[in-house]
Amino acid sequence: MADSPITMVQGGGTLAQTVLASAPEGMLIAPAWKRVAAFMLDVVLISVVLSFATGGRLMAALFDVNLLTADLRTGAFFVLNWFVFLSAFYLYFKYTGQTIGRSLAQRGFRIAIVHDNGTLLEQHHWGPRAMAKLIYLIPAVGWLYFGLRDAYNAQSSKEEYRTKVDLKHHTVAAVDWSLPAETRFGLR
Repeated sequence: MADSPITMVQGGGTLAQTVLASAPEGMLIAPAWKRVAAFMLDVVLISVVLSFATGGRLMAALFDVNLLTADLRTGAFFVLNWFVFLSAFYLYFKYTGQTIGRSLAQRGFRIAIVHDNGTLLEQHHWGPRAMAKLIYLIPAVGWLYFGLRDAYNAQSSKEEYRTKVDLKHHTVAAVDWSLPAETRFGLR
């Protein structure tokens, strides 16, 4: 029996029930690759919208560090560009979360962000969660350290298949069709 490719989980239930004691029956955890792909798609979507809205000037000025060394006015322009860029992401994640319970890419990938027990997040949870996700947008450090760490955590049973943002806000990324009916009908 030890050579069997099939592993039996004691207690039965889904992976979510095995990892999270409060998970409702049948709830499945979204795979890490879907979460990463959804975030990347959201970044592309917002970047394209910002690029069109500013004629490409905002996106070009974000990584032009020469703006910091010229004079005070151009340095302030550099900081203002980053403020607009990060504000757009904050507002996007906050208000898509409040209106449809997830971002547009998460909806496309059938990912639902819910509490540990499978219930929907209340309106006031989306702002702090959106603010915490901004850490992934920091050039180099955000992608390479925080992004890779959380991608690993999202597929690790030791971390309960949750990112640091999930752990801090007591949420889990679930497959939307596996949620209880009352939660699923609350999603849009």
